[in-house]
Parts: sequence; C-alpha cells; structure tokens
Amino acid sequence: MSKRKAPSDEGNVNKDFCDFLIELANYERNVNRNVYKYNAYRKAASTLAAHSTRITSGKEARKLDGIGDKIAKKIDEFIETGTLQKLEKIKKDDTSESINLLTRVTGIGPAKARELFDQGIKTIEDLQNNKDKLTHHQIIGLKYFEDFEKKIPRKEIEEIEMMLKKSVLELDSDYLVTICGSYRRGKPESGDIDVLLTHPDYTSNSSTKSPHLLKNVVQLLENQGLITDTISLGDVKFMGVCKAGDTARRLDIRLTPYDQYYCATLYFTGSDMFNKQMRAHALQKGFTLNEYTLRYIGSTGVPGNPVKITSEKDVFDCIDYPYKTPSERNV
Repeated sequence: MSKRKAPSDEGNVNKDFCDFLIELANYERNVNRNVYKYNAYRKAASTLAAHSTRITSGKEARKLDGIGDKIAKKIDEFIETGTLQKLEKIKKDDTSESINLLTRVTGIGPAKARELFDQGIKTIEDLQNNKDKLTHHQIIGLKYFEDFEKKIPRKEIEEIEMMLKKSVLELDSDYLVTICGSYRRGKPESGDIDVLLTHPDYTSNSSTKSPHLLKNVVQLLENQGLITDTISLGDVKFMGVCKAGDTARRLDIRLTPYDQYYCATLYFTGSDMFNKQMRAHALQKGFTLNEYTLRYIGSTGVPGNPVKITSEKDVFDCIDYPYKTPSERNV
C-alpha cells in the first residue's frame, strides 16, 4: 500500500541479479521518469526472484517471462565482470545518487526529489535543514527515515497483530481485520504493515462511507499508544506510524466494503506477479477480477453484476483456478 518493495531475499538464488535490476529500475523511475523501463526491470527482477534455480547465462534467462535481449545481455555482463558499466556510471553521477537517496524518504516522489535537488538539497542532512520545503507526510518520512529503512521482523508484526485485533474486536466484535502483504504470505520480514478492515455496516451499496468505522479504530489505537503519528486519515484509508517496541513502523489501514472484503484481501496479499497471473486466468475464463469484485463479462464484453464472494476460495473456484494458500503466492 505504500512504496513498492523489492523482491524478497529469502531463498533467492538470483539475488545479485535482482539487486542490480532493482537499482536500474529505481534509476529509471526516479531520475529518468521512465515508467515503462521501471516496470520492465521490476518484472524481470520478480521473475528471477521466483526462479528456483541459479541462472548461469543470459540465454538461459531469456527463456523466462519478462526478460528480453537487453536484460539478458546485462546478465551476461554481470556474470562475466561482476558489475555493470551502466550502474558504475550511475553511481558516479551525483544527480542520480542524490535523487535516489531523497526518494527513499516516505512521501518524496521523483518529481519532488528533482525539485529539491535543483534547490541544492542533496542529502538527508540537507532535508533536516530545509523542513519548510516539505509537506507533513514528508516531514514524518524524514523524522523516521532510519527506522523506515529497517525491515520488520515477523515476530514483531505478530505482536502488533495481537494488540490490534484484541483492541478492535473489543471495540466491536463485528469487525474483520487482516494484515496482508508479505506478512500474510509467510515472509520472515516485511517493509511495512498493511491492514485491511471491514464491518457489516459498510457495504458497496451503503449510502455513506461510514467514516466513523475507521476513525474510531484509529482513535482507539492512538489512545493505547500503538499509533504514534498520523500521515493522513480519510473516510476509508489511514496512513501513519505505529510503535510496539523501540522502532517506528509504517502502518496503513484500509477500510473496505464488507461485500468486497475477500477480493481486497486477495489483492493486497499479493504478490504482484501472482495477482497478474490470476487476473489473466480470470479473463481467459470470461471474468474480470480486481481488488473490488469478480464480474462475469459475458458475450457483450460488458462486465455484469459482481459475483457474491464469501471467501478467497470462492474467487479461485469461480474462475476454476487451483487454490493457493497465501504462502504459495510468492511468485
């Protein structure tokens, strides 16, 4: 829900290839503002991260989805030399290094990073001395920059999950609460904490968004000291900071309609690649699937009414896709 993460390191026999592809992706997004190349490098990195065996040549990599001739040649260069000339040039370029650094601050995107750089702001220390040029979100990102750079151990999220669920269900036992993302997929650590929340009083047919359902939860968690800072709070989404120990963590809470909860849970659990595979399969079966609904397309090509979904498994069954547990979705 926040900044996109790099593929997991756990069990990744192609980690060094993934690392340089993510570096190239970040350069294209942050410096060149080339979304097409950014997505291409990220897709290749995700493909390699999911590949169970060590790639030994560009030719071998070329057979995998999302890896073309140019990336294959970069893999060959890396295997032969241990580095990439393009990356070495980027690392010697002060502009690239500074812009990439600034975008690591939560709330600072490529455009803002370029704007700050053009004003002579190139380091974290420079940001500290120019807070007047930052938004509230960016000031929070700067305040907790070092904490947000650290991965969150699974055990810590488990503790936060217990505290969060206990508090929310004491407030109203009708709430449903799920921590999604890499945590739900069983990963040993995560970049942030993504919480999905729903309540029977809030459906897609509701005449109002029932903002109190989210705001009451946020206020409760603030009173209990779990939430320490608010970046933004709307009717259906909270972005902020929580603390269960000594380290501040990014926390997102999203309120979703009760009848859309399981499509949302599926979507926000991920991984990105798994979601793409499921959406493609759904289309083959005559359905359109997104974070809100599953709909039958029919002969007219126009999606019909949402299919009633009462569990994640319902989605798999409807599109005739073998059920995968969350831990089996790390592709």
